[in-house]
Amino acid sequence: MPIGPNMRKMSSTEGWPEEDSSLPHPDAATATIHPTAHHVRVMRLMIALASSALAVQNAIVIPIADNALLIDRTPAEVLIHDDVCDCPYIEGQVARMPLRLPIRPLQPNEFDQRLARGDRRHGVALYTPTCPDCHACEPIRIDTASFRFSRTHRRILNQGNRLLRIETGPPLLSRSRVDLYEKHLHGRGLAKPEHPPMTLPRYRGFVVDRFCDTFELRLFLNDELVGVAITDRGADALSAHYTYYDPDYPRLSLGTYAILKQIELAREREMHHLYLGLFIAENESMRYKARFHPHERLVRSIWTSFD
Repeated sequence: MPIGPNMRKMSSTEGWPEEDSSLPHPDAATATIHPTAHHVRVMRLMIALASSALAVQNAIVIPIADNALLIDRTPAEVLIHDDVCDCPYIEGQVARMPLRLPIRPLQPNEFDQRLARGDRRHGVALYTPTCPDCHACEPIRIDTASFRFSRTHRRILNQGNRLLRIETGPPLLSRSRVDLYEKHLHGRGLAKPEHPPMTLPRYRGFVVDRFCDTFELRLFLNDELVGVAITDRGADALSAHYTYYDPDYPRLSLGTYAILKQIELAREREMHHLYLGLFIAENESMRYKARFHPHERLVRSIWTSFD
């Protein structure tokens, strides 16, 4: 493909710092959106693995070198994976979820733009389901100004505020978090035999490594960590990246409580939206998100209101 006036070939590390032991560690006391040395290694590895035969819908794809593609967005993104696979959400379906790697950390407004297009974050990469024969995955968001707290929501919120201690801080890597994550999956029937158990390196790649501003909403019952809501932050929106909690406390409704607290935080910061990820009617663990009213879902590229 010819290189136009807004297109160019790039070196694999342009826009990223050289590896440096002084780069902040994920366990640092302050949040950062600067790439760690691990980000740089991931960037180089992913570019090396990318295939020049790949394509992304609704985007200009630019070959760089012989083995990677540069997507012409701001900032540019490297397409690192694009292949069909078994759908992780609906049994028997085939899925296509191209992974793209921004060439530098995103500014808050740039992250907002990705969210509004329906993108989701996975570690340092972005993805959007673009399955050829299925449109079941619908990004869902809450307009924080128009959201209505139901009586049940008020009860859950008041109970949680009375019994739980809340902390916020940067995402941390710890054995206790990995153990709680695994307990959440197995306790709620979400673990799949074909998936390996969560490890410290995998948890870091999924949660701690990031390209945007991210914080943890930590839920403590007495001094016990019982829930973690990983939350990404843009200029005008929050995004519920992933929430896991101890299934031994069903009466606390920790998952719902975390979403309600994220709505409150967004309102306090005068942010217009909280993104909840994907709504999938055919998937029991993903359809609960539609219980928050009113909400909007991205249906065939159009944000549509549901009351």
